[in-house]
Amino acid sequence: MRTFIIIGHRAKTSGDFALNDLCGSTGRLDVLLRCINATFFLSGNIRRDTEIYLVLLGEPEPPKTIHLVGSELKYLNPDERSTGALIRNALMKETKNGEIRSTPGIYVSRQTFEDVLKDLKVQIIYLREEGDDIRQTDFQDDAVFVLGDEKDLTEDEEKILKKYNAKTVSLGPEKMHASHCITIVNNEMDRRKI
Repeated sequence: MRTFIIIGHRAKTSGDFALNDLCGSTGRLDVLLRCINATFFLSGNIRRDTEIYLVLLGEPEPPKTIHLVGSELKYLNPDERSTGALIRNALMKETKNGEIRSTPGIYVSRQTFEDVLKDLKVQIIYLREEGDDIRQTDFQDDAVFVLGDEKDLTEDEEKILKKYNAKTVSLGPEKMHASHCITIVNNEMDRRKI
């Protein structure tokens, strides 16, 4: 399983937002919706061997984590508005203990960033400009790739990654959109399978 973890530093943690204003009313949830699309969509198909965790830290009830599992997904379409509706539905669920299924392949929980990392017993790759070049770096097929939304990870978040021996890997010298980083990682992983 290929796994991505994205921290949404300002992404809203309740479902009371307008689908017509995903950029303005959601704390940049639109950035995370693009990450979902980059994680799963191929031309005319969906990646079934991939999953993504969106750790939402915005108001009013942080943290909340949305977990999408490619092998179970239904109803996911490549437009941000319909994906936003699926995430909004997940955020409306009561989350007290464990993961709650919202729709097939989409779960919501109160997990923190560290809770998510604790549950994943695989190699963790931190995507950052200052790191080893991805093209010269070996890592496991089931590695977990961690990145921020439109903001870098905080010092505290980086300390958590160090606890889990995360390897810092660079996709290139320029700062890129999170969704573009996911596309590049997917391409690199696909090429390694050939």
